[in-house]
This record gives sequence, C-alpha cells and structure tokens, in this order.
Amino acid sequence: MRHRNGCRGLSLSQPDLSPDLSYVLTRPDAWLSGVIFASPHSGRDYPDWFLRETRLPVAALRSSEDAFIDRLIAPAIRHGAVTLAARIPRCIVDLNRGADEIDPLVVRGVPRHPLNQRTLAGLGVIPRVVSQGRAIHDRQIDRAEADRRIDSCWRPYHAALSGLISQARARFGQAILIDMHSMPHDALGHLQGTRPDMVLGNRHGLSAAARVSDAVCGAIEAEGWTVRRNSPFSGAYICSAYGRPAQHVHVVQLEIDRSLYMHEATLTPRADFDDFAARIDRMMGRLTSLLADPAGGRIAAE
Repeated sequence: MRHRNGCRGLSLSQPDLSPDLSYVLTRPDAWLSGVIFASPHSGRDYPDWFLRETRLPVAALRSSEDAFIDRLIAPAIRHGAVTLAARIPRCIVDLNRGADEIDPLVVRGVPRHPLNQRTLAGLGVIPRVVSQGRAIHDRQIDRAEADRRIDSCWRPYHAALSGLISQARARFGQAILIDMHSMPHDALGHLQGTRPDMVLGNRHGLSAAARVSDAVCGAIEAEGWTVRRNSPFSGAYICSAYGRPAQHVHVVQLEIDRSLYMHEATLTPRADFDDFAARIDRMMGRLTSLLADPAGGRIAAE
C-alpha cells in the first residue's frame, strides 16, 4: 500500500508524524474498483498555535471530531479501496463545507451575505462552535487567517479528493465515494420509534443512484445494523459538490451512531470496539466486492 500526506503551512504538534500535513491518502497495492472511503472529520492533530488561541481545552475541542472513523475505514485498502482521512481537526477548518461558507461572526470583515443554516449555526468552513454550542474563540479572526487555513488545508484535501474521483472514472468508468461520519447518540432522540444505527444521506437521490444507495444499505443490514435514509442527515457539502450520478460519480454520506463503538463522554473506545471494527471491515469488503464486480459496476454506473 502507498501513503500520501498533504497540507501546506501548518506546524502540527504530533511528534511521531511529519509536519505540515492535514490528510492521509492511502492506496492499496491494487485498486480493484472505483470505491473511496473518506473521513473528513476525524482529524485530531492540534497545532500549538491553535491551542494557544482557543478558549477551550482539547477535550472540548475533540467533541466535534468523528473520533476513530479513520481507524474504522483503514482496513478498506485490504479490499482494494482507497482511503482518505483528515488530520486537520474540524474545529480549525471544516473539510465538509464550501470554501465560501464563511461566518461573519467568526471572520472579521466578511460581508453579511445570505447564509445557509449550517453557517448560521456556527458550523461554517471556519467553525464558531463545537458541540453543545461552545464558542471556540473569544474574538474574531482576520480574513487573512481564514484564507490561510482554507488555502493550506481545505484546498489540498479537495484537490486530492477530486483527483481520486477523476482517476476512478478514468480507470473504472465510475467513482463511488463513501463519506464516513459519526453522529452523537442523542442526535436521533427526536425520532419516533426505533432509532437507526446509521443514517445514509444521498441528497434524496441527487448525489448517488438508487442502486448504489441500495448496495450500501444492503451491506450495512447484512451485519445486523439498521439504517435510515436522508433523515435527519441527507448529506452536506461533499455530497452536493461531487455527487453526479448522471456522470457516474456517486457520493453517499454515512453517519454512524457513536455509542455503538465509543464512550462519548470520554472519547474512548468501548470494550467491544474491535468486534465493531470487524463488522465494519466486513461491510466494507462486501460493498467493495459488489461494486468491483463487472455486473455491479454496470449497475452502480447507471
């Protein structure tokens, strides 16, 4: 397998990894299909400069992470899929937002143009808050700082992602991106009836063909989990920006209930984490095998 890291301009604090990196791209020895598993919110490398500026302790900052999702998708390379995982934390720059989703309450001098609901909630490309509405900073940052984060980390991640999609289409006639996330257990507390274990988002069919979404749901259900579609999460920026089923680019967002594999209060794995990870591994293997099959490929590319 081959690893590639990328990001410019940040001095990261992890001593066991090379500096100036915000994502890890891992390729299998043989890419057997156009399937990519990505985790844009699992980054946990907090630069010293950021920790000096924030008002929150690391434990609070980490509450916005999709903790351990990068670990869960790592075995996908054994099945012939590519993985792309963030290293830059979501609270510094959110890779699942548009570069223009800038909150004027966060960045000084930004016009108060019409904002979408994510930005209004403080969850733009430069977030204002982490979970439970806790403010990250006491004051606004300069536009130059916002641009530095976007240029140094957001753009390289999306250059890598768009490059993978183009390569997959050229080699396999299709690209299938499974954008992996986690959700707090209480995010589904308002739903009636039994809570699903996972939520699949495909922008109500706009970002992935129905048969691709069906294949993902089937792989999930084969492991005994329940899945709900498009409610309450139908897919965010990455789904809307890249999903083009008519052009054989399918993007599915998958949200996993965190309580299935970790203790949310302490951000630590459950005792049965390895069992859960093995089931995720089987799910990814089943899905990649299906979509790598010539018949499966034709179905997915419809």
